[in-house]
Amino acid sequence: MNYTLGLHEVAPGTHAWLQPDGGWGWSNAGLVVGDGASLLVDTLFDLKITKRMLDAMAVHTSSAPVTSVVNTHANGDHCYGNWLVRDADIIASAATAHEMKEVPPSMLAALNEAPGDIGDLFRHFFGEFEFGGIEPALPTTTFSGRHSFDVGGRRVDLVEVGPAHTAGDTIVFVPDARTVYTGDILFIGGTPIVWAGPLDNWIAACDLINASDVDTIVPGHGPVTDKAGVTEVRDYLVFVRDEATQRFEGGMDAWDAARDIALDGFGRWGEAGRIAVNVDTVYRSLDPAHRSPDVVEQFRRMLALENH
Repeated sequence: MNYTLGLHEVAPGTHAWLQPDGGWGWSNAGLVVGDGASLLVDTLFDLKITKRMLDAMAVHTSSAPVTSVVNTHANGDHCYGNWLVRDADIIASAATAHEMKEVPPSMLAALNEAPGDIGDLFRHFFGEFEFGGIEPALPTTTFSGRHSFDVGGRRVDLVEVGPAHTAGDTIVFVPDARTVYTGDILFIGGTPIVWAGPLDNWIAACDLINASDVDTIVPGHGPVTDKAGVTEVRDYLVFVRDEATQRFEGGMDAWDAARDIALDGFGRWGEAGRIAVNVDTVYRSLDPAHRSPDVVEQFRRMLALENH
């Protein structure tokens, strides 16, 4: 399947919305079309690009309206477009619903519009998106663990695998299509970023996907993949966990450790600077007293590594 902007049918009545190049903010979404009703898996980072997606999906949703939305996690590039589908049942894990309140669109709007170095920093990552004036639309149905529901006669199974990437990651199985939408448990061709951790939970989520009866795997960012793609992500996470743990036990500072870890084959992936956040998360899981830097400093470190 070509990795091109737009709607791609990955199985009968089962679609992926892809946004190359999959870097910061350029996330994927999904559409599962049933008999007279559809499920939207995630919205996008702002209203303009979400509307573009919904307009393209209208060929299917005019006869099978979006009656349910799943937000796989709380990062804005997977939920800030919710306002445009606010009449649907918005489903998320309880942890995701809580986290969504903590980072509203107004916060990113303020960072993007900030004067001086902070505004420059955030516009480097997110300057192509328009966060001003976005009203949050929070989940109307929450769950913990597992939740199954029906979309126009098709069963959908939600499995909470977080905290991992964020506090409450969910993956979305569509059994009759042998398809799974992973949210940001998978970045394909880009470096995973472990905001919450522990990394062991994320590794376990990869194992769960690989043990599942699926052929088609739609990641949160990057091209549609298969189980080999899942294994590559798993290998990266194991590598970072083990290398960071070794340096932690040797007494090395987390930021020094991130700069010290050679990325072996993983350096070819985009956004390699995310290693800074990932190593810090390993340190936090090994030492509850470890204090992570604030989000501005985390983005400064990632940019410094990418410019290295």
